[in-house]
Amino acid sequence: MNPIPKLLAFLKTIAGDRRLAFMLALGFSSGLPFLLIFSTQSARLREAGVSLTDIGLISYVALAYSLKFAWAPFIDRFDPPGPARFLGRRRGWMVMAQAGVALGLIGLAFNDPGRALWPTIACAAFTAFCAASQDVVIDGWRIDVSVPESQGMMLACYQLGYRLALLSAGAGALYLADFLDWRSAYLAMMGLMLVGVIAATFAPDGPPAAEAGSDAEARDPVPAATPGGAAPASAFARSFVEPLGDLFKRLGWMLVPILVLVALYRLPDFVSGVMANPLYIDLGFTKSDIATVSKLYGIWIGMIGAFAGGISVARLGLMPTLLCGGIVAAASHLSLALLAASGAKFGLLTLAISIENFAGSFAGTALAAYMSSLTSPAFAATQYALLSSLYALPGKILGGLSGKIVDTIGYPAFFISTSTIGVPVAILCLVVWYGSPRQVPAAPAATAAR
Repeated sequence: MNPIPKLLAFLKTIAGDRRLAFMLALGFSSGLPFLLIFSTQSARLREAGVSLTDIGLISYVALAYSLKFAWAPFIDRFDPPGPARFLGRRRGWMVMAQAGVALGLIGLAFNDPGRALWPTIACAAFTAFCAASQDVVIDGWRIDVSVPESQGMMLACYQLGYRLALLSAGAGALYLADFLDWRSAYLAMMGLMLVGVIAATFAPDGPPAAEAGSDAEARDPVPAATPGGAAPASAFARSFVEPLGDLFKRLGWMLVPILVLVALYRLPDFVSGVMANPLYIDLGFTKSDIATVSKLYGIWIGMIGAFAGGISVARLGLMPTLLCGGIVAAASHLSLALLAASGAKFGLLTLAISIENFAGSFAGTALAAYMSSLTSPAFAATQYALLSSLYALPGKILGGLSGKIVDTIGYPAFFISTSTIGVPVAILCLVVWYGSPRQVPAAPAATAAR
């Protein structure tokens, strides 16, 4: 099958709807900071001589992506100071968050983690907070300006922009660091944040946004502030209690194993992901080697895996795909264990990255489809945000300890141990599959947590 006509049709659709073009640019802006505070940064830290234990602990800055639901209601209800007068609530928060990301990247560029680690940690944490806040606002803007029937195309544009950003922040940053230096790489990435700032400044505020805002205020007006702050606190609590109550009402006690499954499903990938780049550095691969195979080649293998997961959901069904994805994603870490035990062999590096990226993306698509099937149309955005935060949170917490584990047992044993998490994941998939014979129709998926 020739993909070129479909690609041309896709690009023609984007050109015909300016919301899709802005969604592409905002997806790029959303994806750019993630690797710069996660795997790309771990390569920089290891090259600077930072210990594996410290690299693992520094990965805790990415917890902002999992905790963003905590301040999302504030962003959703209140105007930002200053920019809202000219840009409105959504775009005003977007520009503020993007400016914060750019400022954080400047701080990372001018800090040397080999000499002083704490300034690097502070800048990374600030960047993560601003990047997670940007994601909250972009999701809200996407839902505001488009009807449910067009959400699929909006998400496709978002994912394309996000993947292009991963190429820039992964392969692009590593190439620049190899041929120039890390400061130049991070400053170049800061410059690319202008793509998001320009898109946020000129993005449309469609009628759905205003209608959605007035409807929301009519249903649940923001209470007047009281000296004790009780009324706003009550409204804030309802932002979480009502969506959770709806899930429990529909799913009953089966919600417990479902939540455990969601929490464990991508745990192996998050735990091992922190140590992948340090492994490649310790084996002696150059930054250009890592950029070419892991970031440039690997990103396309990941996209193939994501499409394969979507096809599997359509043809085999949701639960069989979820079961298969959980098993293969965990088992794929055995290829990293083989690489760690065999040494710096370029062919094994390519094989390990191929297997892991394909399996991880396949599983990611399966989990996103499953979490979408659990949401109710009345609470789709909030419920999906809560579920996506849950699936990332345990992995990021344990991922912070991954460096200490590797220092204790070594790379091969570490990656073998992460693969064993696939056993309880498979059991939970079977429990949920046979315990929940009826699946709620899927709502449009929001952005998964990083």
